[in-house]
Amino acid sequence: MESLQGKGVVVTGAGGGIGAELARRFAAAGARVVVNDLDAPRAAAVADEVGGVAVPGDASAIVADALAALDGTVDVYCANAGLASAGTEAAAEQVWADAWDVNVMAHVRAAHALLPDWLERGEGRFVSTVSAAGLLTMVGAAPYSVTKHGAYAFAEWLSLTYRHRGLKVHAICPQGVRTAMLTAAGSAGELVLAPTAIEPEDVVDALFAGMAEDRFLILPHPDVAEYYRARATEPDTWLLNMNHIQQKWEASEQ
Repeated sequence: MESLQGKGVVVTGAGGGIGAELARRFAAAGARVVVNDLDAPRAAAVADEVGGVAVPGDASAIVADALAALDGTVDVYCANAGLASAGTEAAAEQVWADAWDVNVMAHVRAAHALLPDWLERGEGRFVSTVSAAGLLTMVGAAPYSVTKHGAYAFAEWLSLTYRHRGLKVHAICPQGVRTAMLTAAGSAGELVLAPTAIEPEDVVDALFAGMAEDRFLILPHPDVAEYYRARATEPDTWLLNMNHIQQKWEASEQ
C-alpha cells in the first residue's frame, strides 16, 4: 500500500467506536485526518487526540467543509457513520427514511462530490463501513439490514465501475463489534452478535491488511465468508437456519 504520510483522510461517525479507531490509525500512519460526527464535542475530542480537525455535522453534507480543512484534497474517504435501525416492515416511514439517508445516500453524496477529482487524478480510496448484515441480514432490524445491503451494493458498483480509473474501494463487513451500536442492538444483538463480538481495533487491523492487498471485501470475522457462501448456494437452508434464530429470539422476548 502506498504511504499515507500527508494524505487527506475523512472519517465520518468518528466520535467513537470503529470511526474513532479509524481516525487514530490513519493519524498514526501520518495522514491528515478530518473527524466527523453529529456529536460535536465527541468529534472535537477525537480530533484533539489524533491531531486532526473536527468537522461536526451530518455525514451527508460535510465534503465541502472537509475539503476546506484538508486544503482541497481528500485522498481517503471513510463512510463510517451509520444508523442501527431496528424494526420490521411496520417501522415508521421516518425510520426507514433516516436509515436510507445515513446508511446509503450519505455514501452516494460523498462519492458524487469526490469522484470528479479522484478520476482526474487517477487515484482515490473509498472505505465503506457496511456490516455483515449487508451480506447476510440481521434479525429484528429490517431497516438496518435492507439499507446495509444497499451500502454494500453501492460500494460494489463503485469498484466495478471505476477501478480501472484508479479508484480503490473497500467494504468492511464485520459482525458484532464492541461499540455503542452493539449495545443499541438490544436483545437481538446479545443473541446474535455479542458472543463473537470483537474490538474496533480488530476491525481496523482487518481494513489495513485489506488495503495493503487492495482487497474489496474486508471480513474481520472470517466465518462470514462461509455464511455468505451458504446464503448464495443453499438459500432455503440458510433461510431456515436464520428463521430458527428468529424463533429463538422471539422465545427469549416472551
